[in-house]
Amino acid sequence: MIDTLPAFWAVIPAAGVGARMAADRPKQYLELAGRTLLEHSLDCFLGHPALNGVVVSLAEDDPYWPALRCASDSRIQRAAGGRERADSVLNALLLLHAQGASDSDWVLVHDAARPNLARSDLDKLLSELAGDPVGGLLAVPARDTLKRADSNGRVSATVDRSTIWQAYTPQMFRLGALHRALAECLVSDVVVTDEASAIEWSGQAPRLVEGRSDNIKVTRPEDLEWLRQRWAGRR
Repeated sequence: MIDTLPAFWAVIPAAGVGARMAADRPKQYLELAGRTLLEHSLDCFLGHPALNGVVVSLAEDDPYWPALRCASDSRIQRAAGGRERADSVLNALLLLHAQGASDSDWVLVHDAARPNLARSDLDKLLSELAGDPVGGLLAVPARDTLKRADSNGRVSATVDRSTIWQAYTPQMFRLGALHRALAECLVSDVVVTDEASAIEWSGQAPRLVEGRSDNIKVTRPEDLEWLRQRWAGRR
């Protein structure tokens, strides 16, 4: 357990539809152990003593959020979701700025459908990055042999996996630096799929902090089934 914890804000972009799940609702509202994925994803932050608050970016016409018990939690604010993840995160940062958050504050961006974040991983990220000049992200070294495919779906090369990591969340950066990086990417029409990519594009090198491999993002139905079986085993 770490001795001192940096104050931080959490940002959860939750405006996506999760088309690959082929479900009747956005995947963040699918059920796991009696609650939604989004509620579980929020839990680790809401239960942490260093938390300043959480901003959840939601679609304007989201009919599911108001029904959640956590929707009335005073520690959670709602921002407008955008067309892409970067838009949603940027809207959350703008809200924090408008309410007086400092450029030097830490912001941890976490996937709405990544419900299995361990408290130990969150503590490790905060501890290892507290004094870092750039920030970084939870990640896991690649374990399997990696192949590069050609346009015909055939192997064109085997990739050296020793330098390859899978990017997870949370991703932790200073509010001001992340705001500038995301805004510059959007203005320049640069597509980024996570916050670390924006920081990289701005010329900085985020630090990789090794986390647990079970901190998975629910993307396909089998991911949710795996978590359901795992959580049933815990109980």
